[in-house]
Amino acid sequence: MTSASLLRDLRVRGDRLCQSLLELAQIGGTLKGGVCRLALTDLDKQGRLWVVEKARRLGLEITIDQIGNTFMRRLGKNLQLAPIMTGSHIDTQPTGGKYDGNYGVLAGLEVIETLNEHGIQTQAPIEVVFWTNEEGSRFTPVMMGSGVFAGEVSLDHAYGASDIEGKKVKDELQRIGFLGEQIPGEHPCGAYFEVHIEQGPVLENKEKVIGVVPAVMGLRWFDCIVHGFEAHAGPTPMDIRVDALQNAINIMQKVVGIANEFKPHGRGTVGMVQVFPNSRNVIPGQVQFSIDIRHPDSAILEKMTSLLRKYILQISSEKSIVIDLKEVSYFPPCNFDSDCVDTIRRAAIELGYSQMDVVSGAGHDAIYMNRLAPTGMIFIPCKDGVSHNEIEDAKAEHIEAGANVLLHSMLAFAKPVNH
Repeated sequence: MTSASLLRDLRVRGDRLCQSLLELAQIGGTLKGGVCRLALTDLDKQGRLWVVEKARRLGLEITIDQIGNTFMRRLGKNLQLAPIMTGSHIDTQPTGGKYDGNYGVLAGLEVIETLNEHGIQTQAPIEVVFWTNEEGSRFTPVMMGSGVFAGEVSLDHAYGASDIEGKKVKDELQRIGFLGEQIPGEHPCGAYFEVHIEQGPVLENKEKVIGVVPAVMGLRWFDCIVHGFEAHAGPTPMDIRVDALQNAINIMQKVVGIANEFKPHGRGTVGMVQVFPNSRNVIPGQVQFSIDIRHPDSAILEKMTSLLRKYILQISSEKSIVIDLKEVSYFPPCNFDSDCVDTIRRAAIELGYSQMDVVSGAGHDAIYMNRLAPTGMIFIPCKDGVSHNEIEDAKAEHIEAGANVLLHSMLAFAKPVNH
């Protein structure tokens, strides 16, 4: 009989979960202790097969869709109910860590192994998924698998994406044996939970164990090109120069200044800069750079964008220079389902973990899933807030805590069967 006391005391085995994470991290492991396992490479194939074999040992049904998303299902008593789903991704950045994405997938399998060990059946099926090419390191767009699943990215567009060597997604899926038959989006989902390292410093700084994620910041990405005029650095007087770099620097500083106007959630980043002709004694004639603006409030994100455009027009007019600004990506702010958020918070409190709300500054597959089904996210701290780095780390007790919150949140939706 599934008693209330058994459910109340139910916990995952943190040592087993941590060991699984270490084992998966050996596939593509780097000298600095990180992981390089880019999407649809031979190493990704090896990682996928490792996870699938683990799922098979747990008695799970495996389904692969046409973009390579892989679903691992534990059957429920009521076959008419859509599965309560959890998951993330196992592809990494070139200098990735052990936990980003991988934790969400293996924590889901640990939830199922815990239920198996205690003989707990649920009304709804419970399912773990790993999504294809979440990181976007080898192929764009990012969050490709979940984007196709949600109907936000067309399958043809995803198939046609190529890496720097010209290899295409569809060919690589076929090559590694993960070009499935199920049509993306035809796979049902009753609710979706994703547990993840925070990838930022807030939880660690506040000394909290669990982050309850009510929302994900919206973001706008731009490519900006400032056109100047190349000239010799020696003979050309300062007052007649058309220096693309100096004007670009003013815009870059404005990006940061706008973000600081909208604290604490405003974000403004210039992460990529290309200077032409990039010569020591030539005044730069063209500068191309990226702009990344984020905020969880749609109106404020729009205001930040408006201020940026206004400033660029001002610079262009005052300096009589040409500045091109092109928006290349837009994700609106994402507010997660209130029932999922409340369930996660309640689980953390009942389990005795300190918790706080944390707005996510990074994108996750949960953003797309939120458009299809009730969705919630759980964060745990990562050391020094570092992620997308080989030194990425998390404490064993936090890894266990996040998985326990995931377990009890999913059970609240999947409904244990009383015998």
